[in-house]
Amino acid sequence: MCMNEQNIFPDAPEKVNVIGVPVSAVTLETALRFAAENLDQIRGMYICAANAHTTVMARENAAYRAVQAGAVMALPDGMPLACVGRKKTDKPMKKATGTHFMQSTFTDPRFAGRKHYFYGTEPETIALVAQRLAVDYPRLQVCGYEPSVFRELSDGEVEELAGRINEAGADFLWVALGAPRQELLMHRLQGKVNCVMTGVGGAFNILAGTVKDAPMWLQNIGMEWLYRLCMEPRRLFWRYVTTNTRFIGYALRDAWKGGGNPE
Repeated sequence: MCMNEQNIFPDAPEKVNVIGVPVSAVTLETALRFAAENLDQIRGMYICAANAHTTVMARENAAYRAVQAGAVMALPDGMPLACVGRKKTDKPMKKATGTHFMQSTFTDPRFAGRKHYFYGTEPETIALVAQRLAVDYPRLQVCGYEPSVFRELSDGEVEELAGRINEAGADFLWVALGAPRQELLMHRLQGKVNCVMTGVGGAFNILAGTVKDAPMWLQNIGMEWLYRLCMEPRRLFWRYVTTNTRFIGYALRDAWKGGGNPE
C-alpha cells in the first residue's frame, strides 16, 4: 500500500501506511544509498526517524502528521514500524534508526569529505560530542555545533541559524531536540539550508558517551527499548506504557478494518 501522499522528491523511497502515518519502506542500507546518490538533489529537505512514540503523535495530531509526511524519508526507527510496514510493500523494510543512519554517514566512504553540523542538547553535552568525535572519528569534517536554546525560535532566529549552517558549508545537519521539536524546526528550516537535515533525538548523548547504546544483540531482536527503560525508568516508563500501548491498539484496529487512516 503506497502512501506517497506528498511527492517531496520523485525518486524518494516509497512510503507505506503505518497506523495512518507515512513511513519509508527502507532498510539502513537502502536509506544510505538513497542519501548518497541524491544528496545534492535533496539539499534543503529533511529526514525523520519515526518510532512508535512519534508515529502515535502523528496519528493523533494532523499538523504533526503533515510535518512527518513532508520528510523526504521517514526512517522506520523501531522494529514495530518495520513489522507493520513490510506487510504493505514488496520492498525490503527493516529497522533503520536515526542514530545508526547518522553514525553510518561518518564512516561510509560514499560520504567521505562531507561536512557535518550538530544542533541541539545542552552546552556541556554538545562540547563532549565535539571532543568524542575528534577521537572516535578523526577524519570526520565537523563544520559546526551549537546547543539548543530549549524554546521555540523566532522567525528571525531561524533565519540566523540557517545562515550559520550555510556559512559553515554543511552537507548534513543533525538535529537533536527530541520529538516533536526537532521535526518542527526542520520543517521551518526546509528550503533555507543547503544541506540535508535529520532528526536524531537522543543520539548526541550516545556520541558524547553520557548514555550507552543498547547491546547489538538486544537491538537485533527489537528489545533495545527494554535496555533504555532500565537506563532511564523515570523518563521512559510512562511513554512506553501509553504510546507503545496505543501503537499496538491502532495497529490491531487498522488491521481489523483493513485500513489505517486516522479517524
